[in-house]
Amino acid sequence: MKKATKKEIQLIHELFIQRYSDAVTELNYSNAYELVIAVALSAQCTDKRVNLITPKLFQRYPSPQKLALASLDDVKELIKSCSFFNNKAKNLIAMASRVVKVYGGEIPMNEKDLITLAGVGQKTANVVMIEYTGANLMAVDTHVFRVSHRLGLSDDKTASKTEATLVKKFKNNLQALHQGMVLFGRYICKAQNPKCDECFLTKFCKTKETFKV
Repeated sequence: MKKATKKEIQLIHELFIQRYSDAVTELNYSNAYELVIAVALSAQCTDKRVNLITPKLFQRYPSPQKLALASLDDVKELIKSCSFFNNKAKNLIAMASRVVKVYGGEIPMNEKDLITLAGVGQKTANVVMIEYTGANLMAVDTHVFRVSHRLGLSDDKTASKTEATLVKKFKNNLQALHQGMVLFGRYICKAQNPKCDECFLTKFCKTKETFKV
């Protein structure tokens, strides 16, 4: 597959920033604690589904202190329509417990500490910091992975390597690029039947092949 040129990369960067400079996550949350939960639940699950699950969960367990003492079966019941709900329920309780015991009930807002929380890997940590602090970071989900490959920005085989490539090529405004690439991949450059007639990046497209990570 042909790779994007330096000039194309620059133009792609500019077009994404113009269109998505104010983009934010579609996950519903009101504080850092709720954001971490929502992002963790969204792994291999749609934001729409997560937004249906979280209201009751947040109402029942409005703080890390409450969630740390939660019944595993109760949390499972609340999130059972989410993919991998068994593991996610265990991780949510363990995450809350560590936040209470180690961080005084406050979500730490740096990668080093965030990734020590159960169910929070580098991608989740980056998404949380991008959304909550506007950090100049990139996170690669299935949408970003697909868009990056279709535009010839990356031919890496993993999300982590794709992230490193995008950071190296774009350098700045990474938070807006991440949010933009997610929305672009979700609504226009879809895995199946991409809406090429609505695409503002058609001239940069290298393939319509579906890429999965």
